Amino acid sequence: MMSSSVFDLARTFDPTRAFDATKQLLRSVSDSGTEEFDVAGRVVVITGAGAGIGRALAERLYRAGALLALIDIDERAAATVGRSMGERALAVRADVSDRIGMREAFAKVRERFGRIDVVVANAGVAPRPSTIRQMSPADFDRVIGINLTGVFNTVRPALEDVIEARGHVLVVSSVAAFTPGMTGSAYMVSKAATEQFGRALRVELAAVGATAGVAYLGAVDTAMTKEVFDDGGLGSAMAELLPWPLNGRLDVYDAAQALAEAIATRAPRVVAPPQWEVYSLLRGVFNVVLDHRLARDLRVHELIRHLERKVDTKESVRPVPH
Repeated sequence: MMSSSVFDLARTFDPTRAFDATKQLLRSVSDSGTEEFDVAGRVVVITGAGAGIGRALAERLYRAGALLALIDIDERAAATVGRSMGERALAVRADVSDRIGMREAFAKVRERFGRIDVVVANAGVAPRPSTIRQMSPADFDRVIGINLTGVFNTVRPALEDVIEARGHVLVVSSVAAFTPGMTGSAYMVSKAATEQFGRALRVELAAVGATAGVAYLGAVDTAMTKEVFDDGGLGSAMAELLPWPLNGRLDVYDAAQALAEAIATRAPRVVAPPQWEVYSLLRGVFNVVLDHRLARDLRVHELIRHLERKVDTKESVRPVPH
C-alpha cells in the first residue's frame, strides 16, 4: 500500500519555495558559466534546422556571428533558412535516421567550413496520442529511429572534430524524459534515453577537453505541439488533467534563447521553462504520486477508452515533425 506520507508531501507542496530551494541547490553544483563560449566564427551544426526550434536557434546564433550548417530532411525548408544567412550558412538535406547519410552530411560541412565546433542534435518527431495497445510498431520504430538513434547518428560522426576544437555538443531531450508517459510512450521513451546519452557524453568528453549538455524543454509552441495536442482535442484534454507546470507551453524563441545560452556557457543541463527544475529534481517523489493518481483517475480512464475507440489500429499514426 502506498505510504500516506508521500501524498501528504504532494498536498502541502509549495512550488515557489521548492523552486527557490532547487535553484540554490543547482547553483551549488553547477559548473555552467565557468567558461564563456563565444560562437562568433565557430561552425555550428544544427539538425532539424528548417523549422521550429532549430530554425529559431539558427537565426539567433547567426546574429551572434556563427557559421551554420543547417541539416534538415526538408531540403527546401533548410535552403530557405540558409538563403537568408548568405555565405555563413550551408543547407544540407539529410535524414538523421540514415547513418550513412549523416556521415555524408558532415563530410559536406567539413568540405565547406573545414571544421566543426558545435553540434546541436535537435531533430525530432512525435506521434499523435496513442496507447501502447493500439500503437503502430512502425510508428514506434520511426520515433525511436529519429529521436534516439538519430541523436547518435548526429553526434558520433562529429566527435573527433568537436574534441579537436575543444567544442560543445548539445542534445535536445525534453521534460518528457521524466513525466507521465500515457498515450505518448514512444516519445517519452526516446527522450528519456536521449537524456542518458547526453549525460554519458558529458562525462566522456570532459576527459578529452570538450563539453556536452542536455536540454530539457517543456512543450514548445511549434507545429508539432499544435498538431499533437490540439488536433481533435484528445491531447489537450489529457494535458488539462496535469498540474502546473506540466500544462504550460514555451514560446519557440524563448526555447531557442535557452539553447543559445546553454551553448554560450557550456551548460551541462538547461531546463526551460525553469519551473521544471523542481519537477526534475524531485521526479522520484512526483512520479510516484502522479502515476498513482493518474492510474485511478476516471477522467483518464475515459480519455484512454475514447482514444482507443477513435483510432483504427490498422492505420498508421503519422508522426509529426518539430
